[in-house]
Amino acid sequence: NSNGPSRNERSFPRDRLSRRKTPMASLTIIPGRPLQGTISVPGDKSITHRAIILTALANGISTVARYCRGEDCLNTMRALQGLGIRIDESDEELCVHGKGLWGLTEPSGPIDCGNSGTGIRLLTGLLAGQDFFTVLSGDESIRRRPMGRIVKPLREMGAVIAGRKGGELAPLAVTGSRLRAITYASPVASAQIKSALLLAALFAEGTTRITEPRLSRDHTERLLKFFGIALQREGTTLLIDGRPSVGWNAAPRLVVPGDLSAAAFFIVGATIVPGSDVTIQQVGINPTRVGLLDVMTRMGADIQLLNRREEAGEPVADIRVKSARLHGVAIGPDLIPQTIDEFPILCVAAAVAEGDTIISGAQELRVKESDRIATVSAELRAMGAQVTERPDGMIVRGLGTAEDNGRLQAVCGHSHGDHRVAMSLAIAGLTASAPTSIDEAACIETSFPDFHHTLLELLGECR
Repeated sequence: NSNGPSRNERSFPRDRLSRRKTPMASLTIIPGRPLQGTISVPGDKSITHRAIILTALANGISTVARYCRGEDCLNTMRALQGLGIRIDESDEELCVHGKGLWGLTEPSGPIDCGNSGTGIRLLTGLLAGQDFFTVLSGDESIRRRPMGRIVKPLREMGAVIAGRKGGELAPLAVTGSRLRAITYASPVASAQIKSALLLAALFAEGTTRITEPRLSRDHTERLLKFFGIALQREGTTLLIDGRPSVGWNAAPRLVVPGDLSAAAFFIVGATIVPGSDVTIQQVGINPTRVGLLDVMTRMGADIQLLNRREEAGEPVADIRVKSARLHGVAIGPDLIPQTIDEFPILCVAAAVAEGDTIISGAQELRVKESDRIATVSAELRAMGAQVTERPDGMIVRGLGTAEDNGRLQAVCGHSHGDHRVAMSLAIAGLTASAPTSIDEAACIETSFPDFHHTLLELLGECR
């Protein structure tokens, strides 16, 4: 958009904001005001990926409303378009012309999944049972992330998948083949592994059984049930029958709940900035995702869930947050699957709390968009926090006292190309003693294109 800021004018405050938007090279955060008002956040990124895939496999035309317009989800949309699915796109909704379970066609070239680990892993499961050849790749970050965790069980199902280091790394070349059901015990609680196998299982002969050590987020299961696909749960084991004879019908209107992971930045921001009072409308409160709410409440946050209801099989509520003093807590392995994406912003809350926050069992964070244990530790230390890094987590000694309420130091922060690290540093900057800048902020586009505008709204800069 030619009306957006130039590439040399990407600072945050006041008079340099265009609603639509050239990706920013950097953000500058000016502290000093409370966050106040009512906002909405993008549709849930995890659900949007899955909604695009399952509506493409439905029979007929589905509408996906309030979807996430971040680059990760747009790359999944483009992937399905490349696989022969017509998708009409507007700012508010997608119109997906589903072609049934066996309606995908071979793409004319490699599929670019961008920065999305969810996209490449789910698409690998989807394409393993097709009757054509596909190459899946992504950006430099994706080409470093582990793929063997899905490739191994998919190969057990009969999939033919090649890749760098024997399939451990992308690009992945998938030669569609006839799949068979398996019984698989995942070594980690991962919604991406589970969902990739569930999608492959739709095309496999027999009943596939998938067991997790702990329950990971269950958006795929909820959407499968929303479409009427038979699915059974026995504890942490899922059972799904492959090759349904009829498939499923399109959804006239599937409304995607607001993304709790996006709301998390403003939940923490409103808590740690004195005088704040923020309401975030229509946010998904899936029980497998609310670890942040549980941890923040234990830390002393003032959080209310209002107007509870349901959308597309998902529980939804409006979330009201007022500023409050926080104290440190222990976050152990049982909570990590429910807080995995909120780890960077939780660490910001820990940094300004009173006392120590101890995080353990979070080694999965080493293989996200960045090594989030290392990057968050380094950035918070630069802002004056006391952080001890461990192989599977960290200890954060909070700066909060009755006198100073935990003000951090202003710095030039580094996003490390990780959207959640960038947004977390922006919220941390609201508590600093002077303006804070964050470089490589364009990565925010992957999940929350309007993040900076929404923050300015709450600071009273866009009224």
